[in-house]
Amino acid sequence: MNILFLAQRVPYPPNKGEKIRTFHQIKFLKELGHAITVAAPIEDNNEYEYFEALEKQYCQQTVKAKPAPRFWRLLRGLFKNQSLSVANFHSKLLQQKIDKLLNSLKPDVIFCTSSSMAEYVFQSCLFKNAKLQERKTLLVMDFMDLDSDKWQQYAKHAKFPMRQIYVREAKLLSSYEQRVHRDFDACLFTTQAEIDLFLEIAENSGKLYPIANGLDTDFFKPANKDYSQAPVLLFTGVMDYLPNIDAVVWFVENTWLKIKEIWPGATFIIAGMNPTNKVEALTKYDGIIITGFVDDIRSYYDKAHYFIAPLRVARGLQNKLLQAFACGLPVVSTDAAAEGIDCQKGTDLLIANTAQEFVEQLLTIHDNNNLRQTIINNALTLVKDHYSWHGRLEMLENILTEKTIARYRGRVDPVHTLKPERDFD
Repeated sequence: MNILFLAQRVPYPPNKGEKIRTFHQIKFLKELGHAITVAAPIEDNNEYEYFEALEKQYCQQTVKAKPAPRFWRLLRGLFKNQSLSVANFHSKLLQQKIDKLLNSLKPDVIFCTSSSMAEYVFQSCLFKNAKLQERKTLLVMDFMDLDSDKWQQYAKHAKFPMRQIYVREAKLLSSYEQRVHRDFDACLFTTQAEIDLFLEIAENSGKLYPIANGLDTDFFKPANKDYSQAPVLLFTGVMDYLPNIDAVVWFVENTWLKIKEIWPGATFIIAGMNPTNKVEALTKYDGIIITGFVDDIRSYYDKAHYFIAPLRVARGLQNKLLQAFACGLPVVSTDAAAEGIDCQKGTDLLIANTAQEFVEQLLTIHDNNNLRQTIINNALTLVKDHYSWHGRLEMLENILTEKTIARYRGRVDPVHTLKPERDFD
């Protein structure tokens, strides 16, 4: 099959959430013999080499274009009463290139890697020049997470005027997500919980599939640790992303002085690209280390004793927790951060939702060697047995094959015969 991926960002190198997921989807489908084309907007000039590397190893071709300045994109979205997420990722020049490509490539599948990328489909010649039911191209949306609910969560923690902006975005994006669900042939989420949440506002048309993220356990491996030392705590993530900012700021401001009273030599490493001024300001506290961009995140997993996931706003499956499991780091997490992983709380990881609970759980696991090793072993077994990428993506191939065959046989009924699982191992 000819498969066109429409991605928010060039999915290479696979160094952040949605890029990791999309990269492994592309790699998996390419290895099965499918011809892959990737189209994505360019954020900065450094990305040209990423497109080239992707094209050399994984794609037939790539299509790229710089969008208008972000300010104008968002302003246009406001005037059009459009979701700002959709407006932010849309480029008129990229739209033109995609339309030209559709006329020549005639892909069997268009695969969008977030709801915002559906705009390139809705504004394309595919919709303008043919009736929706008559098209042969299969439309697949990888929602990953339910973004509209994420904005709703932001609103709960925000103050005026940002609260009003977030409420607006949640409402508009929710309506847009329902349109995508109606017009696309298959919609993917990272967890069944995300699907259940979506079905609170949408009818079940039989198009929804949970396909969880996976992990390369040959890449992420445990390292030896000396737990007689003061603990080194770790958080990883893109540090201009609001849930990550909120998580580390809340954790440091509410727990760090208590942790330092117990372990004066403790350190907390916040590893990830693009730290904001708010994140950088945390270095005023003794023992806080902000790394910025790192070439290989594994070096920080090797240094750390524990992984902290104090996310108060979270959707879907957190890759960072799977990476910590695979690296043999005991995880102390909020319920929200752990929600997307099929794990046993108290057995595979420890749960803390308040500042006091984080301190108590860290104290408990640091002082109890047997408990710590049990948590490590259980998490390692979980990630190895149930979160390999190949196992997670087998269902994707089945969905694409069945639905594409159905399209070419002229069956326009979008209801599938594959039964979606709550999850698959």
